[in-house]
Amino acid sequence: MNLETALKEAMTVDGAIGVAVVDYESGMSLGTLGGGQGLDLDIAAAGNTEVVRAKARTLATLQMNDTVEDILITLGQQYHLIRPMTSSSGSLFLYLALDRSRGNLALARHALKRIEAELEV
Repeated sequence: MNLETALKEAMTVDGAIGVAVVDYESGMSLGTLGGGQGLDLDIAAAGNTEVVRAKARTLATLQMNDTVEDILITLGQQYHLIRPMTSSSGSLFLYLALDRSRGNLALARHALKRIEAELEV
């Protein structure tokens, strides 16, 4: 699946507000879809890059031989899901913002896992 198809697929998740594929080495988005007023995906991508980096540093400091499957940030009105891409040959992650009143967290996690597995960047 290419980047454009992956972004469109992620936006079909119930409650999806916006999605991005982000390089956590640079903090730059490779692609975004959705967002809008109240959710600037480029700013969110840069901020979430720090979250991914911090978790990677913590795992290294703790000498944990493990990987991050996903990171969940729960807001009052939204869920923010971050899924590092293990199948890519770079330092990428998928970022999906969901409307909490319309989204199903379990289904969203399942969808991101599938998209991550099929995405070729």
